[in-house]
Parts: sequence; structure tokens; C-alpha cells
Amino acid sequence: MSGWSGERVLVTGGASFIGSHLVEDLVAEGADVRVADDLSSGEPENLAAVDDEIEIVEGNLKRMSFAETATENIDTVFHLAADHGGRGYISNYPANCATNMALDNVVYEAAAQNGVERITFASSACTYPTDIQQEKQRLSEDMVSFDERGGAYADEVYGWAKLMGERSLRAYHEQYDIDASMVRIFTAYGPRENETHAIVALMAKAYAEQDPYQIWGDGEQTRNFTYVKDITRALRLASENITDATPVNAGIRDYITINEVADAIFDRLDWHPDEINHMTDKPVGVRHRAADTTRAEELLGWEPQYSLEEGIEATLDWYVENRNKEYVQENLETLLHER
Repeated sequence: MSGWSGERVLVTGGASFIGSHLVEDLVAEGADVRVADDLSSGEPENLAAVDDEIEIVEGNLKRMSFAETATENIDTVFHLAADHGGRGYISNYPANCATNMALDNVVYEAAAQNGVERITFASSACTYPTDIQQEKQRLSEDMVSFDERGGAYADEVYGWAKLMGERSLRAYHEQYDIDASMVRIFTAYGPRENETHAIVALMAKAYAEQDPYQIWGDGEQTRNFTYVKDITRALRLASENITDATPVNAGIRDYITINEVADAIFDRLDWHPDEINHMTDKPVGVRHRAADTTRAEELLGWEPQYSLEEGIEATLDWYVENRNKEYVQENLETLLHER
């Protein structure tokens, strides 16, 4: 395809953190955008910059009647809607995460019945086998296989649901000839993300001047924290360039420890705790995670543009501007654990 001008696009979960950034990008590119969201975790104010330029429909996409309405007269679907949260959430609410399998298939079925031309699915690094993430080994897309026995070993129920979302989308591509693409998102962060996710959780604790400052685990676990605008660009490029349901990673190649992120936040806020309490009894997920981005570079011409320093600066500036310090101090535990 050439450009998004005039393209009729549905973004499911479009009032969410990543979804709202994608909506803004698509509007800027000239697309005619509809957002479908149940607002369980998304916020209408996330779309404030473009709300007079888009259509917003509110409802539950697990209901076929609403999914049919949402996908009517649509060319392209970006399917981001999901029940999800940070590590604590997906560990504590596996049944909630399992409902994503129903959600994905209802959206795909409605899209197929309405003649949608292409679907791009927001998948996850949680699709990758957990046992290979204890050592530093960059994850490449072919480490997951549907074609060989033992080819899949996802990370908790959330990861299995995302993996089944990928497999289902490939099935709809095979049966209905819908153009399909999927992006495995690695540890996205940025403005509008909530405090249940790692970087914003670390920011909230520092902003509230929590002392002793709590870090889950020993802090030496690594993630490849990827700024949200790099993620949304990968989603758009995948939709533009991939039609055969080939998955691509969107993440950085660097291994960044939680301790390093905390130090960068302390420096930016010009505040340092007297004591750090490493809470080794808390769920921390896999030990190391970073992306092999070779396929994204080859198929999409994509590589991350934002450094960790730039991303933290932009995210922390947003957080301080939009959160009242006394409120965060009084409600810190609730903010860290509620979706």
C-alpha cells in the first residue's frame, strides 16, 4: 500500500497506552480512524489530542454484535485490545488473560464477515519460551514454531493466549485470504502507561519519594525497554509490508537492568533514596529478555530510534506533569497493583 490517506482503520483498544499513540500516528498520516474500546484500562483523555478527528465506539469486543459494528466499513484492523497488565497482573489473573483467546477470535471473525482487507495483531514477547530467557540470548522469531513438536512454550497464560491469537490470525489469512501481520511487542513504555508496568512503577515510587525504595527481585533482571513511538511505527510498517502472517519483533537489542532504569530515574528527578530494598519474593518473570531485530530490519526497514535516556526523559516529564505528588504518595500501593 502507499500511505494511509483515506484508509478506513479500526484500532481495537485504541484508548489504551499504545493504542492511543498509534491512533495519533494514523490520524497524522491521514487515515479515517475508528476506536473500539471497553475503557476497562483505556482512558478517553488519552485521545484528547485527536478526539474531534476520530470515531469512538464503546463496548465489549467479546460480543459478536459489537465486534460486527466495530469492523463495519473498515479496510484495516489494528487489533490491540486485550486483558493485560504488568507482571503482577498476569501472574495473579490468569483467567482474565485467558479470555483474550475468545476476544481475538471474535474480532477476526467479525472482520472476515465484514470483508476487512487486512489485520495487524499486537502480539507479545511473552510468546517466547521462558527457559531460553535465563541466559542472555536474543530472541528471534523462529524460536517459536507451530510446525514442529515442542515448538512452543509461552510465558504464563497471557503468553499462550497471545500465541493462540497469532495462530488464529494465520488461520484466517489461510481461509479468507485476509492480509495478516503480527508484531511481538517487547516491554513497551512511554507517556500514558499506568503504574502496573515496570518503568512507570519505578517512576511512581521515586516521584512519591518511597524510602526504602522497593525494587522487585535483585534488580539485575534485564528487559529491552522500547519506547512507545518505536512500537507504533513497527505496527504501521508491519501492516504496510507484511501480508502472510509472518511475525516480527519490535524491541531493542540492549539488555537493560531494572537497577539501571531506577538510577536513571533518580538522576532525572534529582532525588536518591537512602536505602533500596530488593524484594526477592516478588514475581519478576524471566531473567533476561532482548530482541533480535534482524527480521524487522529486513522486512520493514525498522530499527528503534529512541534511546533509553530520551524515552525516560519524555515519559518522566509526562508523569510529573500529569500526576499530583500527594495523590501518588497516598495511593501508591493501589496504583502499582490495579490495572
